[in-house]
Amino acid sequence: MGWWCLKMRSPKEYKESLKRMRPNVYKFGELIEDVTTHPATRRTVEGHAKLFWAAMSERWGELFSKESSLIGERVSRYLTLIKTPEDMVANCRMKRAAFNLTGTCTGGRCVGWNAINAMWATAYEMARDGVEWGEEYSRRLMEWLIWAQKEDITLSGALTDPKGDRTKGPGGQKDPLSYLKIVEKDDEGITVRGAKIMIAGVAAANYIFVLPGRGMREGEEDYAVSFVVPRDEEGITCVEARHPSDLREMEEGWDNPVERGGITQSYVLFDDVRIPWERVFMAGEVKYSGRAVMNFIRMYRASIGGCVAGQGDLMAASSVLIARANGLQEKAFRAELAKMVVNNETTFAVGVAASLLGEQHPSGIWLPSTLLSNVNKVHVGTLPYETKRLAQEIAGGIAETGCMPSFKDLQDERYGELLKRYLSGATDPEIRIKLARFIEWLTVGGGIPGTMHGGGSPGGARMMLLRSYPMGEYIERVRELLELDRLPGEDE
Repeated sequence: MGWWCLKMRSPKEYKESLKRMRPNVYKFGELIEDVTTHPATRRTVEGHAKLFWAAMSERWGELFSKESSLIGERVSRYLTLIKTPEDMVANCRMKRAAFNLTGTCTGGRCVGWNAINAMWATAYEMARDGVEWGEEYSRRLMEWLIWAQKEDITLSGALTDPKGDRTKGPGGQKDPLSYLKIVEKDDEGITVRGAKIMIAGVAAANYIFVLPGRGMREGEEDYAVSFVVPRDEEGITCVEARHPSDLREMEEGWDNPVERGGITQSYVLFDDVRIPWERVFMAGEVKYSGRAVMNFIRMYRASIGGCVAGQGDLMAASSVLIARANGLQEKAFRAELAKMVVNNETTFAVGVAASLLGEQHPSGIWLPSTLLSNVNKVHVGTLPYETKRLAQEIAGGIAETGCMPSFKDLQDERYGELLKRYLSGATDPEIRIKLARFIEWLTVGGGIPGTMHGGGSPGGARMMLLRSYPMGEYIERVRELLELDRLPGEDE
């Protein structure tokens, strides 16, 4: 145990903090009394607990923790300010490591981290520009973050609104609650109503950091809102989303192959939830709502390449192992394995490049390259699916289709031993079965994170990268090289 862990929670302390929270998470119509033990949520809690372990370990402590610039003590890196390109590269490295350690997404920490930094820069801009409450927003965020670092909370981030008709903004919707909305302001705070949906890691989180889901316009002031709130605040209900094979989570055995990790998402319903002013960081400043989103996107889309590379590492390694279990050598699949490695390192490398080629925001926050962050998002929306296909190709039908009897059948005293005999391959049948189930979990099952649309769609990223790309500058280079008097499309 490293010296740096002394100010941070242990995995046990983290789980105890969740046990003390008001039960407000539902799945299959059932109120989950204890998210740390219920089969629908305990694996995602175990995954997040692994991150607390990592911050305390000799192997991972330097990556998962950092000295705070606010309190001068070692704290979880997930609660720090990203101030240098090295901090952003650490973000990419840590996400890759988190996937290696848990098998899938731990969104109850990383999204909230990016939300903190995005709002730190945005609050600074409001203060700099003389917005009425700008300096107050900055002060509140700093004081809250100091508290959060000392408490070592788990913080999920919530941006996505229901959206309603996608051709219209909040002000044009038939249902005014298609976007989370401020319905009341008074001397003590604000009251919000609506929902944030598809929010990763909520069941494993202590707090939720809310950002606007898009840029707002004049007349949409009630939708331009940012705040932080306890996950169990009165008026909040969290309904867990279904995902592939989630009934397997209710069972014992290796049909659900990973015990210390599992991604879940919630629909977070806000029914007239009171937020005190001390936890409000935006309340009507439409001009800055889009900036908050863009600041978030730059950090999130750069670092997400580490996420998919981390899971890709596991797909490549498990592909090698199941090939051996099938009696084959990995050299028979060199081309496929090489492509998997290229896919993994492409998303990671573009994320690192985006991190290094960014810029210092006047607030002190380091913002990655807008262009390269969005290039990375396009790759993240495509390359991992090719990696999954290659893993299935190497593994064979036993993993690709999940074409294998259940754990319960394999343990049946009447025919279980016969099934294992015919599943043995070149190794112990249980090893082959577990590897096949793991590849199924990674490629078509419950371990799949939102790589296509997590952090925004590839289509939106394509539009943003084209806006960021200096096409006009390169057109002028062509004009100069070819000594053109005029360009196609210019008036004669």
